[in-house]
Amino acid sequence: MKESRKEKSWFYRSFLNNHATVLLINILIVFLIIFLFSKISFVFQPVGQILGITMPPVILALILYYLINPLINVLEKKFHVNRILSISVVFIIIAALIVWGIMSLIPLVQSQITSLIKNWPSYWDSLNKGLQHLFSDPKMHVFRDRLMSADQNISKSFEKSMDSIVPQTFNNIGSALSVVTNVVMILLTAPFILFFMLKDDKKFKESVIKFVPNRARQSTSEMLTEMSQSLSSYITGQLTVAFWVAVMFFVGYLIIGQRYALVLGIVAGILNLIPYIGSTLALLPSLVIAAFIAPSMVLKVIIVFLVEQTIETRVISPIIVGNKMQMHPVTTILVLLVSAGMYGLIGMIAGIPIFAILKIICTRIFRWFKRNSSWYTDEDIIEEESQAPKNPQPEPISDVTKDSEKNHK
Repeated sequence: MKESRKEKSWFYRSFLNNHATVLLINILIVFLIIFLFSKISFVFQPVGQILGITMPPVILALILYYLINPLINVLEKKFHVNRILSISVVFIIIAALIVWGIMSLIPLVQSQITSLIKNWPSYWDSLNKGLQHLFSDPKMHVFRDRLMSADQNISKSFEKSMDSIVPQTFNNIGSALSVVTNVVMILLTAPFILFFMLKDDKKFKESVIKFVPNRARQSTSEMLTEMSQSLSSYITGQLTVAFWVAVMFFVGYLIIGQRYALVLGIVAGILNLIPYIGSTLALLPSLVIAAFIAPSMVLKVIIVFLVEQTIETRVISPIIVGNKMQMHPVTTILVLLVSAGMYGLIGMIAGIPIFAILKIICTRIFRWFKRNSSWYTDEDIIEEESQAPKNPQPEPISDVTKDSEKNHK
């Protein structure tokens, strides 16, 4: 009788047996844990330093892995070529292409960059003269005065920056050498990591699955497969589109006679890694250089940009990328704004794949909560599972893992 009265009390109904109260308590516990971790953040500083040293070559190797692994799989499965032999052959071909690029492309790019820096003052003077001639009309005296003041301010700021750059250059020689050393170490370490990623690609997921409880191994395997396919489609798609964008800009600029076509094409390909706004950003330096040459060249550059955008959006992107990320354009723009505001250019490039991974994890956690919570009915679960995309088929777990599962049972 006492227990029945206690269960019927208002305290039990309002607090002990209330889903909202339990949820708020769990949220409070999570924030308390975060607060405690923030107070002992110094304990995790060595971990952050270790990740800062090890992650750059791992990320570079991961990007190359998603580019090369499909080719290795085709050689192994269809042509029955030994995996280590195919990896070695692909590495030799890549090394030959790098040597060819260093011997042929880099001197051409260097000469164009040197010419651009050398001719920049004359371009600036011609632009000033053209603008002064444009604003020579007495009716435009207000704009002329503002233009002259802006020109003087730019010149003064340039002189001040040059005066400050010279001593800073000598002071930052040590930091520059350390940066160069880190870059060299990354370029030397990444190929070794890439080799073992390609050689033991199936063992990585199996090693992770072994630490997961038996009842969650299937779902975890599916989640890892989905994350890997999402990253693979994004990385290969973006880099392929960026390559063809660079080629299209380079060919278009050669046709219209735009100067520094190779450099501008490479810049366009790199900036195209930023979704939606990359090609527009790549147009700006070309317009500046075209404005120094002739007004007709500006029109030609705009025409090249429009043709490139039409081919990219109507042909290349739908075929190569499509909508594999399953993200709404508004969501993509918001992610770009947040990632760019927090981490700059790197955030704009890496924000979309990181968000896609977090989306996969959060979606699966929500599905699990929906199936195991009393807040949702069976009809809600069936409707949500019918609308959800089909899960990719995970690779079969190795025999060793299966034997360990049987022994455990």
